[in-house]
Formats: sequence, C-alpha cells, structure tokens
Amino acid sequence: QVQLVESGGGLVQAGGSLRLSCAASGRTFSRYTMGWFRQPPGKERELVAVIRWTDGSRYYADSVKGRFFISRDNAKNMASLQMNSLKPEDTAVYYCAASPRAYPGLGSQYDYWGQGTQVTVSS
Repeated sequence: QVQLVESGGGLVQAGGSLRLSCAASGRTFSRYTMGWFRQPPGKERELVAVIRWTDGSRYYADSVKGRFFISRDNAKNMASLQMNSLKPEDTAVYYCAASPRAYPGLGSQYDYWGQGTQVTVSS
C-alpha cells in the first residue's frame, strides 16, 4: 500500500509559478512510476507529466511541455511538479499517482492516488 499526499496548490496570477509536492509513504517509493494528473472544472481528468522509476525518463503533455518540470527524490519519498508560466487554462485539481509499471498509460494503470490539490490561475 502507498499513501500519497499532495501539497502546494493555491491561487496564482497568470505568468506565475507554483511547485506541487507529493509525499509518499508505505511501500518502496523508488519502484513506482509517478504521474501528475489534473482535472479542470467540468472536464475529464488528463495526464500532465510522468517520471518513470526504471530510468528517470519523463513524459509531458504537449500543453505543459517547456513550462512544467517533474522530478522525484527517492531518498525523501517525494515527487514534485514545478509549474512555470502558468495560464488560466492550467486551473484544475492536480493529483499525483503511483504505478508499479514502467510505462503506465491511462490513469487506470495507476494503483494509488492522492486526494488532490487545487490550482487556480487568474488572468
């Protein structure tokens, strides 16, 4: 079992930055691929970024590429999402998730989820 707790959300003006953190406890964190998802109001959940446990390789959705950066610190059981140049369309509830798979695709392939943290970007 893995427990995930997100923090760092809030209200920020367009162009600003936020750093989300995901604290993990339980099983071996270093063997989980970590993903960040978001769900904008009234829309479907979407994948934002992934960092794989096998080689640390990363994936970003096109909408955030070049603005967001995902990282992990296995010694601290922590994953983070640095979000820069925020836009109003980045407004969403952000979730971190953990998967034992090296290449999880859909959200259904993630076994553990945090409770989410709200990010609101004002124009």
